[in-house]
Amino acid sequence: MDSATPLHRTPVTAELLHGALDVEEGPLGLVPCRLPAWARGFADPQLLSAQAQPAGVRLAFRTAATRIELTAHRTHMAFRGVAPRPPGRFDLVVNGEPAGQVDAEGGTAVLIDAATGSVETDPGPTQTVRFDGLPAREKAVEIWLPHYERVELGELRADGPVEPLTDDRRPRWLHYGSSISQGSNATHPTGTWIARAALGAGLDLTNLGFSGAAMLDPFVARVMRDHSADVISLEVGINLVNSDVMRMRAFTSVLHGFLDTIREGHPTTPLLVVSSPYCAMHEHAPGPAALDFGDGVMRYRATGDPAEARAGRLTLRTVREETERIVAQRGGDDPHIHYLDGLELFGAADAERYPPADNLHPGPEAHALMAERFAAQAFGPGGAFAGVERAG
Repeated sequence: MDSATPLHRTPVTAELLHGALDVEEGPLGLVPCRLPAWARGFADPQLLSAQAQPAGVRLAFRTAATRIELTAHRTHMAFRGVAPRPPGRFDLVVNGEPAGQVDAEGGTAVLIDAATGSVETDPGPTQTVRFDGLPAREKAVEIWLPHYERVELGELRADGPVEPLTDDRRPRWLHYGSSISQGSNATHPTGTWIARAALGAGLDLTNLGFSGAAMLDPFVARVMRDHSADVISLEVGINLVNSDVMRMRAFTSVLHGFLDTIREGHPTTPLLVVSSPYCAMHEHAPGPAALDFGDGVMRYRATGDPAEARAGRLTLRTVREETERIVAQRGGDDPHIHYLDGLELFGAADAERYPPADNLHPGPEAHALMAERFAAQAFGPGGAFAGVERAG
C-alpha cells in the first residue's frame, strides 16, 4: 500500500498496552503506569516518576498493515550544565523479532538545577512515530516505548485493521528491581538486559524496575502478590545501599516480609532473588551516594565510611551475603525459591572491561552481557526458570 492509502485510526487504550498495570489520562493522551492507582497513592515522588517511565511497556496488536503511525508526547529530564541523556527510542518488534527503531523527538523538556533545586519546563511538539515497509501479512506487532521517558500516547494509525493482542500465551515474567532493571544507560527499550532476556526466552515481561526507588516497599510486594505470573524475580540491594535507607537489622526483616507477601499470592511460583551486580564505589563503602558534576559529566560517588559496615550500615558485599543467607534459610521450606549472585551477571573484571560512565549504571555492552548470562543461569539446564510454561 502507498502513502495515499487511508489510515485506520485507533485510540490507544489500556487493552493495547502490555507491561503496564494501569493508565492515567494526561492532557495530551494516555499515560502508561507501572503501578496501579492505589499503590501510587503510597509512593514518594521518586517512585511516582520512575513508575511513569514505561520500561518494558509496549503496544501489542495483530495486523496485516504495512504502515503504522503512533502519536506520542514525551517528557524528558536533564540537569543544567550537564550533557543530556541521549533521546529515548521506540522499538518495533514483529513476531518476536526486532524490526525497526525510531528516536523520540520533541516533547516537554524538564531542566533541573542541581545547585538550587529549581526546575524549568519547556513544552515542545508531539511526535508522530512512523514504521513503514512491514510485511503485508497477519503478524503480532509490539511497539516498545522509551524506557526512561514519560510518554503520553494519543492515536494509533495503520493502513489496515488493528486488533489487540489478546491471545498471547507466552509465560508471564514479573520482575522487580532498581535502575539496573529499568535499564539506565541502555540505549533503547529492547536493549535493557531484562528485555533482552525476556525476548530471547519468549516470555511476556512486566518490568517493575524503578530507578532509585527499589526500596522493598510493602505496597509494591502487594502489587506483585496480586499480579499474575509464571516466574518472578527480584534484583535487590543497590538502592538500599546508595540511599542509605536502613541498617542490616531492618534489611533482614524487610526482605523476609517482602518475600512473605509475594508468597501469599504465588506460593509455588519459581522465585529468583538476584543480588546486585558489581559497583566498585559501594562494594565496601556504605551510602549515601552523592552526585558529582565537576567536569560537566554526571557521576556518582559513595560518601559512607567502610568501617561503619561493622555497625550494620549496608554495603553491596554485606547485602549480598545476607540475601544469600535469607534465601538459603527460606529454601528449607520453599523448594521454589532460588538465589543468583549478581556478580555472576556483572563482576569486577567486567567493570574493568566495560566501566560504567557514571560509576554506577552499566552501559549498553554490559546490558547485553548480563542478558546472556542471566539466560544461561535462569533458563538453562537446572536454572530457576528452566522449562517454564504458561499456567492457566
